Amino acid sequence: MPQIAYLGPPGTFTEQATRQLTGGFEAELVPFETVPLALAAVRAGDVLAAGVPVENSVEGSVPATLDTLTTDDPLVAVQEAVLPVQFDLLARPGLALSEIGTVASHPHALAQVRGWLAENLPGASVHAASSTAAGAAAAASGEFDAAISAPVAIEHYPSLVRLAGGVADVRDAVTRFLLVRRPGALPEPTGADRTSVCAVISDEVGTLADLLAELSLRGINLSRIESRPLRERFGEYRFFLDFDGHVADARIGDALTALHRRCSTVWFLGSYPKADRSPAGVRPSASEQAFEVAAKWLDDVRAGRLA
Repeated sequence: MPQIAYLGPPGTFTEQATRQLTGGFEAELVPFETVPLALAAVRAGDVLAAGVPVENSVEGSVPATLDTLTTDDPLVAVQEAVLPVQFDLLARPGLALSEIGTVASHPHALAQVRGWLAENLPGASVHAASSTAAGAAAAASGEFDAAISAPVAIEHYPSLVRLAGGVADVRDAVTRFLLVRRPGALPEPTGADRTSVCAVISDEVGTLADLLAELSLRGINLSRIESRPLRERFGEYRFFLDFDGHVADARIGDALTALHRRCSTVWFLGSYPKADRSPAGVRPSASEQAFEVAAKWLDDVRAGRLA
């Protein structure tokens, strides 16, 4: 049976998302302590793929995922899932809410419940864990009084009790997850796809505007852009881009070749169906038919067939 890695231990939102991402086939889910370790297992061929968090609607991107995707051998995303995120406060039995002195969780989770903690546990000290489930495991072992965890965590740590549910500062917060594997055959285009890339551009006036113009000129909707510093070259940045469309689409392929010409480095991070299945809006001049007609016209010009 194929194995799929995820950010563990058991009981994380990433485990829940990975189960959704792999719902179409039989696989054994294997927890890893960190995102880099999970992706390293994919690169080494120890697992078939990995489910990893990439972006939260409250706290933004997950740096460990972005950085690791653009380090070492190529990896590509083949599927995405978006999960609503609300937390439970799990504690050791016998403790009342007023008796909680220490709370553990992943930094992203703690940031999403900062207001709730200030209002309900003003005297408690908060401690970072490698994941929400790791916080629950530490609470279960007695290291901390309580943990902010995914609701599913209580199934894995039955010695804890739920003191509060639906904990969140932003009620409609969501997190986006990707299923990532080694390069190979890509998912077929569906008409409701997303393409992710990372590009390094030169530190010159107008280069970012030129990069974005390549997308705009082809009628491509840019849904996300984010910069991350190049660790080895201070002052230079990688730009992570998500845009509507599939690499098999003529306008996307044309844009990617243009980015490759303009940028010092381009990482292709995948083309995959969008979680919400919303179709990409394509203006007539950027349609597949328009590209086919234009290509045929150019072939005729080059062949001297001018009617």
